[in-house]
Amino acid sequence: MDDVLRDAVSAGRIPGVVAHAANRDGVFYQGAFGKRSLDADAEMTNDTVFKIFSMTKAVATTAAVQLIERGELSLDTPVEEILPEWKDKVVLEGFDGDIPITRAPRTTATVRHLATHTSGMAYEFWNADVGKYLEATGVPSILSFDRGLLGYPMVSDPGTKWEYSPGIDWLGALVEEISGKSLRDFCKENLFEPLGMNDTDFQATDEMRTRMAKIHQRDESGGLTAIDLDLPPEPGMYCGGHGLYSTAGDYLKYLQALLKGGTHNGVQVLKPETVAMMTENHIGDLNVGMMHSAIPPLTNDIEFFPGMPKKHNLGFLMNMEREPGMRHAGSHCWAGLANTYFWWDPSAGIAAVILHQILPFADVEAIDVFRNYEKAVYASLG
Repeated sequence: MDDVLRDAVSAGRIPGVVAHAANRDGVFYQGAFGKRSLDADAEMTNDTVFKIFSMTKAVATTAAVQLIERGELSLDTPVEEILPEWKDKVVLEGFDGDIPITRAPRTTATVRHLATHTSGMAYEFWNADVGKYLEATGVPSILSFDRGLLGYPMVSDPGTKWEYSPGIDWLGALVEEISGKSLRDFCKENLFEPLGMNDTDFQATDEMRTRMAKIHQRDESGGLTAIDLDLPPEPGMYCGGHGLYSTAGDYLKYLQALLKGGTHNGVQVLKPETVAMMTENHIGDLNVGMMHSAIPPLTNDIEFFPGMPKKHNLGFLMNMEREPGMRHAGSHCWAGLANTYFWWDPSAGIAAVILHQILPFADVEAIDVFRNYEKAVYASLG
């Protein structure tokens, strides 16, 4: 595992990386190599703070699942019954010049749809029509961290298609509405503090910033440049889809809790039967497919495990077959925009995290390091 990460840094393929892995007995690997930024001297360390973007989604979904476990929420509840502004949602069918052509949705969106990317919405990063709609209507992008971002349109009817979307931002708003607390406070009280995730937050403290890695942009020639891309220090909305800062060690504590049926270090955050429900296939006959880039500087095309059937549960993509030498069928994973990745494999009893800070997403070098790291994790355990 050391060799995979060290060699990638030494060859200049990536600026820096932190990777941790654990089984049900505890952490068995920690590695940190390279620089936090190519324009500074600070080395990567195991406690380096990262912007984890969409790795936030699993955490926010877990917060909603806690409400389901308590009987305060149901997966089949229509979204508009809790958040009336959902009634204003329209389905984008195309454009007349620059004017959006929209219609009312034919099906009703539920909490399950939000949690599984089947609500009908889509990101502008992978759907150019959504970007054109935002420009035409003035609806802010998710990167604004403004509550107006909830105005994203649908591009299909709820329940008819899997398409990666801002649904978890709506799910976070729903957690706030039901609990009467901000998403930040709810997650602190019910996940971060109980699990000892002291370096995970929707707002970075001054001390966390002293340990923060910088994002790097890869150009067409393969070169990397450190850039000043940050999240708002005081966001207008705590975004369940992309708002967290964290460390490899902190995020691994969260994954260990799931791996062990909802309990870590003697603290129970979910019941075992709730974790089992959470990790079932929740999209039926629909499948997770290729995500085609609409904004190349931010993301490449990406499909996890091409050619393999993939489902989505409450918080995670689930591979339905085994990749030789890697995770078993029925494992769970997701990622973040700046090439942060994780998976947890109930069959093997393994959870692992690997964190970069590189754009665009699905960077060829970062993906290769990720795959080689995963193979090394399994090889190390025989």
